[in-house]
Amino acid sequence: MDIRAKDSHLRPELARDLGLSHAGAVVVGTIIGSGIFLVPTEMMQAVGSARVVYLAWVVGGLLSFFGALTYAELGAMKPQAGGEYVYVRDAYGPLTGFLYAWTWFLIAKPASIATITTGLVRILETFPVFSFFSHACFSYDWISHPFTVNYGQLVAIGATVLVSWLNYIGVRRAGEFQFLFTLLKVAIILGIVAVGFSYSGGTWANFATEFTGAKGGVAGFFAALVAALWAYDGWNDLNMVAGEIRNPQRNVPLSLIWGVATVGALYILVNAAVQYVLPAAVVAGSERPASDAVALVLGRAGASLVSAGMAVSMLVTLNGTIMSGARVPFAMARDGYFFKAIAEVHPRFRTPWAAIVVQCGLAIALLLLGGSFRQFFSLAIFAEWMFYMIAGSTLFVFRRREPHAERPYRVWGYPVVPAVFVLVSAALLYYTFTDNLKSSAGGCLAILAGVPVFYFFARRRAIRPK
Repeated sequence: MDIRAKDSHLRPELARDLGLSHAGAVVVGTIIGSGIFLVPTEMMQAVGSARVVYLAWVVGGLLSFFGALTYAELGAMKPQAGGEYVYVRDAYGPLTGFLYAWTWFLIAKPASIATITTGLVRILETFPVFSFFSHACFSYDWISHPFTVNYGQLVAIGATVLVSWLNYIGVRRAGEFQFLFTLLKVAIILGIVAVGFSYSGGTWANFATEFTGAKGGVAGFFAALVAALWAYDGWNDLNMVAGEIRNPQRNVPLSLIWGVATVGALYILVNAAVQYVLPAAVVAGSERPASDAVALVLGRAGASLVSAGMAVSMLVTLNGTIMSGARVPFAMARDGYFFKAIAEVHPRFRTPWAAIVVQCGLAIALLLLGGSFRQFFSLAIFAEWMFYMIAGSTLFVFRRREPHAERPYRVWGYPVVPAVFVLVSAALLYYTFTDNLKSSAGGCLAILAGVPVFYFFARRRAIRPK
């Protein structure tokens, strides 16, 4: 008997407690977080042109939408916990599936959590009362290298623990939190747009302005596109919790398609509003362009309200990220390729409690090591897009290998749409690798380190009593 099916009737299973509204909130709420508020600066510094920044937002949105269409078919066809892990495992075998899950568990999700919480601290530091966040609260000299922890790192760790606990005590509670606060963050976005376009000093001429100190060229555009894709990142998280969504054959495709389309429209509106208020050079020199734009219209009090709303909205993104992240190692452990404890479901809350706890610990370790917002999101985006490309390519494998399988949703524009998604993902992967060889090579080594780990668990799985 397959180990995935063995004794399944004796152990608690994940609860299908997420409805269509929860699923849509996972898509929209997870995507809209720190990115739209923080990366416009990096994008302008990369390309130096307001028009090209706008182009990067549009291209990033289209690429993410093509990815969502591809994942909609995969998610409706295989609505199981683990999402991408399941697709890669079934298409390319258990080793490739394990390396995906290993990378997700060890690099991508801890880096994403660290990015979000680091961005949260950046937002809170704009309030004078929280200006002490950059001050050290603990320092220790360890082998001639000082190890320092500041108050901001403690806040980031506290947010990670709080939201992990929320997911620990029930996916429905986490889903309701996601839905309510997603409505709030959409209202904030629309408010920023309205305020920006109401500015009497705004001008469409700002779209023709430039920042002369930019990287420029093709390399600059790809740098801006990577930053935009980080802002759009999170649309795939819904597939990880497909095993807890009611009627997933219908609700997964609907949530992905309309969710990504909604976010794309909101992002383009926000970028237009910010550029209507601020010229390119000011955007490039601002840590928080959206807040600065609102400050010109409403004063510092208005900008503070936006910052407070941004901080709340980032907690929602953190919630969706933690919710989805724990399901991948859980699915891998249920296949017998990871520690058995990670596959446990809480008998009362019916959540993958052990996977949530370990994921929280890894994110805390990364936060304690320290690092900048850009370092964290560069690490996450390289690992994630490598497997977006691989997972997206599984659609062609399943279409060829299982032509008569039930497909409640078939991707629009096949094979062009998934092919464009896979090819552009490969181009982005090449750029991110060559742009930061040291980090990319380290990421590849971390992935390859999973090979002996896989064979260790494969041997244990083979000798386990049937």
